[in-house]
Amino acid sequence: MRKILVLALFLGAALPAAALPPGIASATIDGNTVSLTVALPGGLGADVTLGFESVSGLSLANLGISASVVNLFDPVFLSRIPSGSVLALPLVLHVDPPAAGGLSFRGIAGLSIHTENLSYTIGTPLRLFGAHPGESFKDITNGVGAGSYRARSSTGGFSDFIIVVDLRSLSQVLRNKLDRLDDELDEYAGSMPAAVHNALAARLAAARLDVTLGNKAAAIQEIDGFLAIVQQHAGVDIPDVWRAARDVDNVAGYLREDALTLRFSLGLSGFLWL
Repeated sequence: MRKILVLALFLGAALPAAALPPGIASATIDGNTVSLTVALPGGLGADVTLGFESVSGLSLANLGISASVVNLFDPVFLSRIPSGSVLALPLVLHVDPPAAGGLSFRGIAGLSIHTENLSYTIGTPLRLFGAHPGESFKDITNGVGAGSYRARSSTGGFSDFIIVVDLRSLSQVLRNKLDRLDDELDEYAGSMPAAVHNALAARLAAARLDVTLGNKAAAIQEIDGFLAIVQQHAGVDIPDVWRAARDVDNVAGYLREDALTLRFSLGLSGFLWL
């Protein structure tokens, strides 16, 4: 039996159902954390938690959050899913804060999705993918678990989120994530001191070499070092703020997002080398 969990929304008082965003049955805001329930036609549902390291202007309206059923015959939407991956659940979570809402945060936001519409198995190919509206989806998973299926990620911005069956080989996924982090580091090279960029680039190059040589532990160590450098310089040498006005780039958040999902893939059992 499919189960739809229901939470209450407490901001001093329960919010009337008519005031909830589309697809959202109920929600709770507690400090820097938003917990909500998605309930859609056909028994589709999920529990979603979004937690911030540091946030201001947080409200349900300022998040611009909603959920909807995916049209499985929409070629435009389906074309956004990478080749080798298929939609596991026809549910999409939208987080698109309105520019005038005033939401801002530092660092990353942690996203957790739990659904009883899917089942977890050891070695599951189910992954959490995210994409800015209209762009191609990418794997942003940094953890999976049972109950019935849980996935978590960290994000430096906001996206559409879906769960897919990722049928690509692990070597292909690793190559894609290494390339993506390389491209992102190059894109934002001008937003940080050259010495910081060079240190990050060296860590990433060393991780790529370790993967090629089959040294899993060393590759993970290099990515941990990459993350440590980003966090050390975040807010000082590397911009780390996201704002609803979209007038700044949360460079540290984006780098951490992509490094964390790369680390997740490096740690998978059945590791395949490039």
